Order: sequence, then structure tokens, then C-alpha cells
Amino acid sequence: MPIFAVHYTYTDATAVDRANHRPEHRAWLNALVDTAVLPAGPEAVAERDHAGASGTATVLSSGPYPDGTGALLLFRAENATALTDLLGHDPFAEKNLIEAVRVVEWLPVMGAFA
Repeated sequence: MPIFAVHYTYTDATAVDRANHRPEHRAWLNALVDTAVLPAGPEAVAERDHAGASGTATVLSSGPYPDGTGALLLFRAENATALTDLLGHDPFAEKNLIEAVRVVEWLPVMGAFA
């Protein structure tokens, strides 16, 4: 499954709201850590629907840029379209706290993700 680098761009205008909603945003991301295949079953479907996920997606790593201009999120996902749809359910996205999103397939050739 391909790896994607997702770049979020933030502005100073949303800094206070991002701080207020950061716990919800991080909980949403954390639910996708080590989730290689999203589970099935009634309870899992309800949880998956709440997360807005379809198919498979895994957060490999994520974190903000120290200067506050954005964040880098690394995902393993089926394809860019599915990942982009999933990202629309990020609480930051739902609250319009992200100025721009760039999703790029990434091909690591060495190191931890190769």
C-alpha cells in the first residue's frame, strides 16, 4: 500500500481555534494509528462511520511544524482519493481550520519507512 505525505498549511487567524480543537484532532488521528485494516462488525462500523473512514488507512506519523505554519502527516492508504476523502473528516477540516492541504504519494528508498 502506498505512503502519502500530507501537508497541512495553517494561518495565524486560526491559531486559537486550532488550540481549542487540538485534542479532538489528535484523537481522530490517533484512532488511525496502526489501523492497517479498519474493523468490521456493527460497533466497528459505527466507530468507522464516526471517524469518516472507508477502506484502509494508517497514520504512520504526524506532527506540527515548529513555526506554526502547518503540519506533516504520513499515511499508508489505498490511494490519494480515498485519503483525501478521509482527511475531510479531520476535526480541523470540518471546522475550516486548515488553509490548504497537499496530498503527495511518497516513495521512501531508505530508512524507517522504506
